Amino acid sequence: MLTIGYIGNGKSANRYHLPFVLQRKKIKVKTIYQRNSKNEKWSRIEGVNYTSNLDELLNDQEIQLIVVCTMHNSHYDYAKMVLEHNKHCLVEKPFMETSKEAKEIFTLAKEKGLIVQAYQNRRFDSDFLTVQKVIEEGNLGELIEVEMHFDYYRPEIPESITSFIPSLSYLYGHGCHTLDQVISYFGKPDNIHYDVRQLLGSGRMNDYFDLDLYYGKLKVSVKSSYFRLKERPSFVIYGKKGCFVKKTKDRQEEHLKLFYMPENKDFGIDTFNHYGVITYMNDEGEIHEEKVKSVNGDYGRVYDDLYEAIINGKNKTITDNQTLLQMEILEAGIKELR
Repeated sequence: MLTIGYIGNGKSANRYHLPFVLQRKKIKVKTIYQRNSKNEKWSRIEGVNYTSNLDELLNDQEIQLIVVCTMHNSHYDYAKMVLEHNKHCLVEKPFMETSKEAKEIFTLAKEKGLIVQAYQNRRFDSDFLTVQKVIEEGNLGELIEVEMHFDYYRPEIPESITSFIPSLSYLYGHGCHTLDQVISYFGKPDNIHYDVRQLLGSGRMNDYFDLDLYYGKLKVSVKSSYFRLKERPSFVIYGKKGCFVKKTKDRQEEHLKLFYMPENKDFGIDTFNHYGVITYMNDEGEIHEEKVKSVNGDYGRVYDDLYEAIINGKNKTITDNQTLLQMEILEAGIKELR
């Protein structure tokens, strides 16, 4: 049994972590720390201890792993505190505010023989897993270009922010999803072209980014905007023999926002209308076009991997080097903005 606790009792913990953890019989949630119980907005979970005494959580000898689900600017302090109390640590993303902080945290964990990693749950998005399946089946031929889009139409968000804070940028907040997908599958790029903008002008929030990552002949583009009234496809993959278009995103977040939880058998699962379409030419010169059944996603697989690493000594799936590379890319992307 892996016994865990949480620092933070807000949306992150209750929407993106606990619904998946509670489905796993080998994991026990013992304690959730919240600074002020008067601000409590989520229903309490039966059998879980809630406390506003952080020491109670940190000094509990039964708890092996503590999950940090707080604002980004507290990740470093809390992660360091957890490790210094000799507990493994999972940290929401963006992992840290700087690569320097990330290196310090990874170094401390290694010195203590502990595991610390980022909660990169988007590795287990249905659309991303389906793209991997299509690529590996080989019908597209040699890959030429991959386009990844994460769009919104929420102009009220950048319009309400009148200062620029790097770690509150759109690149940090959403690039940490898609960049991790790229790094986890394609590895470290040969070079990167950055187009990171403040559409409302200098001194305002970063609200747009378009990063091109090059791997030999292959270009992988990661694009996002707050001003897309009509979203671009989630993924478009081009090979020398064909293409694959997945218009819709993974549905786990959609269902979570509706409080339709993972205990439902159809949670997060694409219907026929959500399936992507592959078009390719076979060796006889015939063109085929067909729907591709989506691979099911599951954010909880981050916890499955952590269980194996902590309890059974297996290697981490989300590695230190991958997280450090992501942090360096995020820093480079916003360094010219003011």
